[in-house]
Amino acid sequence: MSLIFKPIRAFSDNYIWTLVNDTNKQAIVIDPGQAAPVAAYLQEYGLELTAIWITHHHHDHIGGVSELRELYPMTHVVAHGEHLINPDQLVKEGSSVNAWGYAAQVWEVPGHTEHHLLYVLNKDNDKHVFCGDTLFSAGCGRVFSGTVAGLYDSLQRINQLPGETLLYPAHEYTAANLRFGLTIEPHNALMQQTLSTVESLAQAGKPSLPVTLAHEQQVNVFLRVQQPSVIAGVQAQVALTDTKPLTVFAALRQLKDNF
Repeated sequence: MSLIFKPIRAFSDNYIWTLVNDTNKQAIVIDPGQAAPVAAYLQEYGLELTAIWITHHHHDHIGGVSELRELYPMTHVVAHGEHLINPDQLVKEGSSVNAWGYAAQVWEVPGHTEHHLLYVLNKDNDKHVFCGDTLFSAGCGRVFSGTVAGLYDSLQRINQLPGETLLYPAHEYTAANLRFGLTIEPHNALMQQTLSTVESLAQAGKPSLPVTLAHEQQVNVFLRVQQPSVIAGVQAQVALTDTKPLTVFAALRQLKDNF
């Protein structure tokens, strides 16, 4: 079986990640905020929608669910009980979902929202993490119904995965995040190089995602809060009561909110 991962663009910068079984022409979509681009993609490639996985309840992640259910009545919807939809399968921390024999573990990663989930799919000894709005390339989600401490803990949990883990965030925020990161670490050469690459990809209409965790550990200031260069960059902009990782992280998140 050939299992491939494709992004479907929605709104101005959303990615609806799509798992495609190229053998039986079935598909799973994650966080379909809009139905129309999903339906168009499925029709173009002759695919049948069999499941929808949800990471959190924001409209740009669940807005297309009802219409897709009408178009594809056999679709199996997977979500947390607090995701404001009526799922066919309730999931939470420790749950597992299936993609044609490949297992995806469900993690609860509160922070952006209180009941945010991510899906860690294991395929051929590699991990593919569909992380919604918890982690972005070079950034992380804003705190809405979660807490800063919860978001910090969630990112630290992701940060313990193998370096070759592939991350699939739900938004193309990479360039803006890198520009912010360079206000903290202006001499980070890889960050500078990555921004140039991402800008070129954007001009060509290509996504900057997915990315490896190892890459993020070098360019994402929210994963680098213990680095002296990040601490110094934050202290240059705001007074810190201490330099504990959570204190630095909270200051970074506030700086990014106002960037």
